[in-house]
Amino acid sequence: MSGVETRLVEAGEGEQRLDRWFRKHYPAVTFGHLAKLLRTGQVRVDGKRAQPSTRLAEGQAVRVPPLGGPSGGPGAAVPAAPQRAETPLSEAEAEALRARVLYRDDWIIALDKPAGLAVQGGSGQTRHLDAMLDALMFEAVERPRLVHRLDRDTAGVLLLARTAEAARRLGEAFRQEGGGEGARKIYWALVAGVPPKKRSQLDLPLGKEGGPGKEKVRTGAADAKPARTRYHLIDSHARKASFVALRPLTGRTHQLRVHMAALGCPILGDGKYGGRQAFLDRPALPKQLMLLARELAVPHPEDGTTVRFTAPIPPHFAEALAALRFDPEGPAVERAALWLEG
Repeated sequence: MSGVETRLVEAGEGEQRLDRWFRKHYPAVTFGHLAKLLRTGQVRVDGKRAQPSTRLAEGQAVRVPPLGGPSGGPGAAVPAAPQRAETPLSEAEAEALRARVLYRDDWIIALDKPAGLAVQGGSGQTRHLDAMLDALMFEAVERPRLVHRLDRDTAGVLLLARTAEAARRLGEAFRQEGGGEGARKIYWALVAGVPPKKRSQLDLPLGKEGGPGKEKVRTGAADAKPARTRYHLIDSHARKASFVALRPLTGRTHQLRVHMAALGCPILGDGKYGGRQAFLDRPALPKQLMLLARELAVPHPEDGTTVRFTAPIPPHFAEALAALRFDPEGPAVERAALWLEG
């Protein structure tokens, strides 16, 4: 690996021991080598020292240093999913990333993540946000930290912590997502068909099935965990497509995509969960995922006061709204937001 990596504990990995989590993601790392990395503080959880037996919680950030073997020799450990070398950012690319900052203070950065940019690396991923965070240090000494994720093809608000303490406090807020003291998110989506009710809450447990490269999230999976989503219909077009606002009350992987597909209204452009139904026979519609992390409200890590960030509408989403004649500024949008917050 080319440098320090921050990995988030994913849905379904909570309550797992740290050593077992490492064995899954970095199978070539021996227990003795991991113990040494922990003793020297090179591996940390939410910025704090940890033990091999430390129980992880979903959403926590694990600091992973460059993983050479114990002697740095031929036995060097590699991630479970081999990655190609990351391409350094040019100054123009760094400036473009900094231009997407919606808000910045000494504790946090709110970023307008573009669709198509992965948050973390994976198999075959050479460009991802986690590798670009040096460009967002500004005058700080510490490198920004990821505290939550968005899917690669989802655009919208992504929050970064600028210190270890901010990461710890924000991590707590995201683990309480949907609660009174937690993070509150509102997404916009364009979906196929029309939901059966104008507004409702979906309670469909979700779990992962399939091996590496074929993994999908499904309802009714053997390891399914509770997953709850509120939705509110904003508008519909000829009963072929709808504009909906969504609020996840839990933070499962691909939750909104799977829940809307289970409702019979897959998000447009989501072939993984919606198949052919997710693509309307409309040449004017971009073939991208129509899911936008529109708004994020979270307790500020400094004093707990609520701060709220809104992402601009990206070009592909605006083009689809116009093609389907949906108004993103009409009163129905505000009514949906009020109901989802209630």
